[in-house]
Amino acid sequence: HLGKTATTWIRFLRGWRMRKTKLFVFSGLGADRRIFVNLDLSSFECVHVDWIEPAKNETLQQYALRISQNIPENASILGVSFGGMLAVEIANHKKINQLFLISSAKTKFELPFLYRFTGKIGLVYLLPSKFLKRANFFSYWFFGMKTDDEKRLLKAILNDTDAAFLKWAMRAICSWKNKNLPVKYTHFHGSTDRILPFRKINNAVKIINGGHLMVFQKANELSIIMKSTFSD
Repeated sequence: HLGKTATTWIRFLRGWRMRKTKLFVFSGLGADRRIFVNLDLSSFECVHVDWIEPAKNETLQQYALRISQNIPENASILGVSFGGMLAVEIANHKKINQLFLISSAKTKFELPFLYRFTGKIGLVYLLPSKFLKRANFFSYWFFGMKTDDEKRLLKAILNDTDAAFLKWAMRAICSWKNKNLPVKYTHFHGSTDRILPFRKINNAVKIINGGHLMVFQKANELSIIMKSTFSD
């Protein structure tokens, strides 16, 4: 009888050790899970969080409160770009076990002054939606897309992005008020990010020659670092 009990406990402990940590994943502005196609997240049980429709004049903080209703306390979260800012807001009002940020900002002070100035004077409200969704030489350069595959991905993402959501999100980013740093986080940021320049980012792991969409372009390097960071 003792032998059977011991065997049962061994099987239970093995199963417990093999359980994967659930990771709630937020993509970048307008993007979807396609940007993670090269990132090895096999160590986690990934839950890709879909965007919900924003309310009129809703702030990023208010939106985070609504979209996080189904995210439990002590969850692990991965946020890229706009999704990282949203993850920071979630961490401001929920206890988070692990927070991964990629190509993102933790406070309004890490945003370029031009973005904050644009939000303050309301210039972003005047930008036409068609302009925001257009893939061209400038957008390829801005996002750091060089190869044909990278350009096709960006073009597809912009084409599939809801114009109203994109415009709301840009307003929310430019008007972001957060000053609080998350209690516990790991921030990965590219040295050649043109959208959120590395010189503005504090306490981040520098990924050499990483652009804003390095989650797609530098996925192998990020996968290795993420695994070692989480295991620590």
